[in-house]
Amino acid sequence: MNKSQASDRIAKLRELINDYRYHYHVLDESTMSEAAADSLKHELTQLEAEFPELITSDSPTQRVAGAPLPGFTQVEHRTRMLSLNDVFDESEVRAWEERIKKILPANSILEYFADIKMDGLACALVYEDGLLVRGITRGDGFVGEDVTMNIRTIESLPLRLRSSPGYEKFAIGRTEVRGEIVMYKSDFEALNTQRAAEGKPLFANPRNTAAGTIRQLNPQLVANRPLHFRAYDIYREDPVDTPTNEYVYESLRMLGFLANKAASVFKSVELLMQFAELWDSKRQSLVFNTDGLVIKVNNRELYRRLGVVGKAPRGAVALKYAAEQATTKVKDIFISIGRTGAATPVAMLEPVVVAGSTVQMATLHNESEVLRKDIRVGDTVIIHKAGDIIPEVVEPLMTLRDGSEKPFVMPAHCPDCTTKLVKYKAADAAWRCPNEACPSRAWKRIEHFASKSALDIEGLGEKNVIALINSKLVKDAADIYKLTPEAVLKLDRFAEISANKLVSAIQSKKQPPLYRFIYGLGIRHVGVQTATDLANNFRSLETLSTATIGELERIDGIGSVVAESVAEWFSEPVNLKLLQSFNEQEVWPCEVKKVGGKLAGFHFVVTGSLETLGREEAAEKIRLHGGVFQSSLGKETDYLVVGAKVGASKLAKANKLGTKQLNEQEFLKLLSSS
Repeated sequence: MNKSQASDRIAKLRELINDYRYHYHVLDESTMSEAAADSLKHELTQLEAEFPELITSDSPTQRVAGAPLPGFTQVEHRTRMLSLNDVFDESEVRAWEERIKKILPANSILEYFADIKMDGLACALVYEDGLLVRGITRGDGFVGEDVTMNIRTIESLPLRLRSSPGYEKFAIGRTEVRGEIVMYKSDFEALNTQRAAEGKPLFANPRNTAAGTIRQLNPQLVANRPLHFRAYDIYREDPVDTPTNEYVYESLRMLGFLANKAASVFKSVELLMQFAELWDSKRQSLVFNTDGLVIKVNNRELYRRLGVVGKAPRGAVALKYAAEQATTKVKDIFISIGRTGAATPVAMLEPVVVAGSTVQMATLHNESEVLRKDIRVGDTVIIHKAGDIIPEVVEPLMTLRDGSEKPFVMPAHCPDCTTKLVKYKAADAAWRCPNEACPSRAWKRIEHFASKSALDIEGLGEKNVIALINSKLVKDAADIYKLTPEAVLKLDRFAEISANKLVSAIQSKKQPPLYRFIYGLGIRHVGVQTATDLANNFRSLETLSTATIGELERIDGIGSVVAESVAEWFSEPVNLKLLQSFNEQEVWPCEVKKVGGKLAGFHFVVTGSLETLGREEAAEKIRLHGGVFQSSLGKETDYLVVGAKVGASKLAKANKLGTKQLNEQEFLKLLSSS
């Protein structure tokens, strides 16, 4: 990117970020997720670092927050309320450490003080001789709003500093305490439940609700809202009074403030990152929302020596947890042909980290969805992990367009076999390749048959399946059972051990559970749960293969579309030939002997990583005990099983729906009792 292109991009980024910040910090409403805004800001910071001559004083990277609202007295902060630069992983934390080491004297002993970053409204409390005299919002960092009457209604905030032996100095002269005004998650849900019962619109999130409450001109309304002040800093005229951040937290608690108990001192980045990983996995258990940690140099004299650059102190950073949303650019849009022939538009993206993993492609679902969202090649888009797993484009940021973007045009023919794409019904959303011999359909059907949720055949991933097809060793799923180690060994990808291992893995799956086999057949509209329902009701493949549409529709949860699809699959000659080939190879699913269990009728969703079970293993145990495993939360979900590293959006949705949450130990206990 040259300087002229960078200048245009920077101008558009600034305009979009400033608009977001105005809505979020001034009007207390969100135009996009905070994670997406962070991603845009990170891009702007990197561009300005590459072209420092383009930095201007009005850039979002050079200021803290929005302007004060009218209606409150404006007060100048005696010490500017700074923001923090963001880091996103261990390498960036180490880079920050190296930068500050170069500035400090060589004999400096570095310790780090880390606390959980709270998602609330930053506020400064001024105490004169121990008595609260003023509460000031952050505002733009230089000037805030006087909200004294409102913050006095917060019961967790002392109107007079608590008298504690050894801390008397804080009750003499001016003491400024800084912290966050937060609304706890449980209080937020209760408030929204009440508003729903009263027919009032629901609030968006706890942070905006807390900020909007403090900015109410009626203190009585504020008093009726459950707010909390959680302190994180003290400012005194004499810096000797607060030698370390660890001492500041000790003092805050002794003076009568809530200060996070998890906050700790660390002597190395290794220990610091262990703390970060711990709270990334446990953050759903916190009473407030968080998106990361605040890390500071513990020694405040060293902290002051490091100084300030622009809007942020050198001696502190905010370590952000893996975002569930991010922004990136669409490099191209191509068509992927699935095992059922569905032609799905897929966005090829500039690599970006979302929810802890690098994403380079995202589904666009179908032509109608692309047109509805108006996603174009060259767009900057917001992406997220749908159901914490599948990357998906949320929306394009149209204000960042420069005119070079190209609209998407659905091709008329299959990109793999040139067959004309069709829609079987006018109401169908997806175009399809009708060619059963299409190369993409063939290898994807076999890959699906061997997938973890189907027959779970180790070693039959995409590359090996394509190699087997290209060598003409297999043409369908039944052919894999004809493979010998000698034949496989002739392929470049295999040595003697790997060839034997693959054939052994295939042969071990000749009598799979019925629901796995049904799912592995790749029948349209039949997912794992539908396959389980079919298996439990018909008990054998022979019975299912002769079922009428009426018999299929009588199964709870199976409607006419699924019933027609299943009946049609078993009536197709090519599919009957496939089943005959399986039979000839002595491959046939086991009959279902037992149906039911104490989990029958209950719907489960598993989120995050479990220590003792894989996701598919947990799903299988749920189905084995008669329960229904779901990939996403819905009104019918009874239990959300919560593991480590859980996305905040999943938990928020569970709270909103009233879904009961189980940790791994509770889930295992439920399984053992059934």
